[in-house]
Amino acid sequence: MFVLVNLKAYPCDPVEVATAAANAADDSGVRIGVAPQATHLEAVAETGVETWGQHVDPVEPGSRTGHTLAETVADAGATGTLVNHSEYRVKLADLDGAVRAAERAGLETVVCANNPAQVGAAAALGPDAVAVEPPELIGTGTPVSQADPDIVEDAVAAAAAVDPDVDVFCGAGISTGEDLAAAADLGASGVLLASGVAKADDPRAALDDLVEPL
Repeated sequence: MFVLVNLKAYPCDPVEVATAAANAADDSGVRIGVAPQATHLEAVAETGVETWGQHVDPVEPGSRTGHTLAETVADAGATGTLVNHSEYRVKLADLDGAVRAAERAGLETVVCANNPAQVGAAAALGPDAVAVEPPELIGTGTPVSQADPDIVEDAVAAAAAVDPDVDVFCGAGISTGEDLAAAADLGASGVLLASGVAKADDPRAALDDLVEPL
C-alpha cells in the first residue's frame, strides 16, 4: 500500500509533516509520500520523504507565466504528481497533456476521479495510478471504503478493464488504520488523504496509527 498525504493549502508546517512521514516510512517499511504546495517542494524533499507535486500543467518550457511546469516540480525533488484533484479539475485534453508533461519530466502520476466511470476514462490515459474520490466525502472524516464500498470495488474493476497495469487508490475521508485496511480489502493499492494528517496535532502519531495494520 502507498500512503500519499496531500497537504493542500492547509496552514500546517510542511517540513514537520514531511519529517514525520519520512520517519514513519523508515520505521514501518510502508511507502509514504507527501504532496506540499509547489513553493514547499524543495524543503519537503530535503527531509528525505518521497515528495509529490499537487499539480502540473500541460505545458512545455517557454513563455508560460503562472503555470506549474513539470520539469520544475521534478527539479525541486518531486518524484510524482497528482493531476485533476476534485479541488483542481481540468478538461480532458488538459488532463492528457498534464500526464504527458509529467511523463516527459520523469514524474509518476496519480489521476484523481470522482467515480468508476471517470476512473476508466482516466486509466485510458496511461497514468501510473488513479484515485477514486467522491467529492462529497472529501474532508468529512467518513471514508469512501465505508460510506460506499461498491465505488472502490467498481473503480478497481473499471481500471482493470482498461489497463491492468494502472493501480487504483482510494481517497476521501481516509484517516485511520481501519480505513487503510478496508481500502486494501476492497482492492485498492494505495490511499490518498489530507486532513487526517495535515491537520493532526501530532502528525507522526496519526501516521503511525494509519500504517499500523500493515
